[in-house]
Amino acid sequence: MKYGTRVALTAAVTFILSFAATFVIKLWPELTRPKHVDPAFQFPSPLDLASLPTAARFDFPLGSEHGAMSYNAQRFTENRHLGDDLNGIGGENSDLGDPIYAVADGRVLLARDGGPGWGNVIIVLHAYIDNGHRKFVQSYYGHVEKILVHAGEELRRGQQIATVGTANGRYFAHVHFEMREFTTPFIGPGYREDTRGWIDPSAFIQAHRGAPEDDVGRPLP
Repeated sequence: MKYGTRVALTAAVTFILSFAATFVIKLWPELTRPKHVDPAFQFPSPLDLASLPTAARFDFPLGSEHGAMSYNAQRFTENRHLGDDLNGIGGENSDLGDPIYAVADGRVLLARDGGPGWGNVIIVLHAYIDNGHRKFVQSYYGHVEKILVHAGEELRRGQQIATVGTANGRYFAHVHFEMREFTTPFIGPGYREDTRGWIDPSAFIQAHRGAPEDDVGRPLP
């Protein structure tokens, strides 16, 4: 093989290898992406949404179904707060370990440790009828001590899903409770100036309590 041909061939091979290496480096994150994605961070399919039970009414998650025996220590938007901080009426850690209930029929999307500052977090997706249209909303329960449900589990209104916690000792015992318009959950911040996508939890539940004659206490286990 002539010298000039060898040089040209070597240059061509070097270019191809360099191009291939650059291609692989740039695509490596995609090539190594896990095949399994946490179901909590997948957008529900139309079939998943269609199979979601429709909630007839919403109750409060702490104390009685209409919110008695609890109080709101920090309301939605107060100090840029994205939820309500619900406490037992004794204050401080008097409600530690008290039951937390699902606010309506729905399906658990996430139930796990939420990282520093959050402790355990549960997120539930609900379907409901509003002015003849089927809509979706999330209920979000933060700082819980003991998780009693798992992702993918279907819940009924008033079912105990957790106990009140302290976010691993970070706060006095309480439930950071949010209502969100999202169908795919993320842990997110507890405080934010822009509240688009978040709903006033107490106002939403008061507006979706159902018929007064249905207000007969928590369903039996």
